[in-house]
Amino acid sequence: MTGDEVRALCLSLPETMEKETWGDTSNPGNPTFRVRDKIFLIMTVAEAGASVKTSLDEQAALMSAFPDGARYAAYVGRYGWVDLEFAAIPDEVLCETIEGAWARTAPKRVAAEWRAGR
Repeated sequence: MTGDEVRALCLSLPETMEKETWGDTSNPGNPTFRVRDKIFLIMTVAEAGASVKTSLDEQAALMSAFPDGARYAAYVGRYGWVDLEFAAIPDEVLCETIEGAWARTAPKRVAAEWRAGR
């Protein structure tokens, strides 16, 4: 998937908004994707990868299955966040991981309604 495809997927999920964070006048910020202002994905400035909120088990499975494309996220890896290179992860795995990150972050009712409508 490309950065634009990941952005489109994230923004297709209910109540998701994009917000640029950690930039300043001389450096661009990172696009972050949030549900009710809680971050579930932080895209790299180059839009070739992202840090994604996962469970600890999912994080371990991704790093084991895709050693060239999934790494322990700096600072927040201990909470299950994983850095993913879009080109190194199959599209279906990336979609499932992003949707899971959103569902893990969204209010339970919103996530349940989304699942029921799929």
